[in-house]
Amino acid sequence: MTLTTAEQQHYSRHLILEDIGMAGQLQLKRAKVLVVGAGGLGCPVLQYLTAAGVGHIGIIDDDKVELSNLQRQILYTSQDIGCYKATAAKQRLELLNPNVVFTSYPTKLSTTNALELFGKYDIIVDGTDNFASRYLINDAAVLSAIPVVFGSVYKFEGQVSVFNYHNGPTYRCLYPSPPAPNTVPNCSEAGVLGVLPGMIGLLQANEVLKIICGIGTVLSAQLLTYNMLSMQQVVLDFNKNTDLHISALADDYDFICGLSKPTASITLETLKTQKASYNLLDVREDHERAAFHIGGQHIPLGQLADRYHELPTDKDLVIYCKSGVRSQKAVHLLNDKPLTITLLYLDAIIS
Repeated sequence: MTLTTAEQQHYSRHLILEDIGMAGQLQLKRAKVLVVGAGGLGCPVLQYLTAAGVGHIGIIDDDKVELSNLQRQILYTSQDIGCYKATAAKQRLELLNPNVVFTSYPTKLSTTNALELFGKYDIIVDGTDNFASRYLINDAAVLSAIPVVFGSVYKFEGQVSVFNYHNGPTYRCLYPSPPAPNTVPNCSEAGVLGVLPGMIGLLQANEVLKIICGIGTVLSAQLLTYNMLSMQQVVLDFNKNTDLHISALADDYDFICGLSKPTASITLETLKTQKASYNLLDVREDHERAAFHIGGQHIPLGQLADRYHELPTDKDLVIYCKSGVRSQKAVHLLNDKPLTITLLYLDAIIS
């Protein structure tokens, strides 16, 4: 394998680096990296790995671009709204570096495809925003014997680590079990400073390049935390749990993270014909409600635990959000409250 004249010009600043040079750049060209999630974290990871010349980059994400994404997901433009992120990202990245091979997977990572996909790549980058995906990625990576470059963001703080590097500590060594349902909101519920995913994503891309080129000290057995308000960076050490053994994927990662679907659901079509029989509850945020709604009471999910007593009890309650995730969380939360009504979530996308 060699570099073309165009590639040598493209990567000239790498080639003159003593610790990378031609050998390191060829290692990058041979490398295959799968980025799970093409959102706030995935966008900067993808851009910098592409620019650096990673030879084969996979992109898996089943989400579509929304207007609210553009505050931090700078790989996309307003013209991409409604398009699958994996597809739009591939098209944009091919313009940045035509020497890289891209494979897009506009689908959800699941127990049925994770092991097959991971077997095609050398490194996994975790750019997801939910615990079910993180535990699935961890377990599939352990079973595939490949490292995971992890990142997460919350409001003004972010975390970065490298799991399963040379059989080192894994995500489960740091977080043995997921938090209780509804205790940790995601970005759509708590918000995030727009530049934070960029900072954390760059640190993730840096770890990928270090692993491929064999340079520096990889963040294995260490968790880096970064605070955008104080600009403080702390690195915490943690150990491998030698008593932990992963022999197979779990049957249902949503279930172990407390997100299994409630049995009671209703389709939008059914609701339209029986709307008089139900009260409606919108658990989205204020700006989402202002943009569009289908009626009913409005209590954002983050306020529901304190305001559930405001709910009417004369009819059964149908809870809705954008995609059903927050409404399912709301059903779980309200099932623990002293309510005598039937709770259903709307099994449809509200945009």
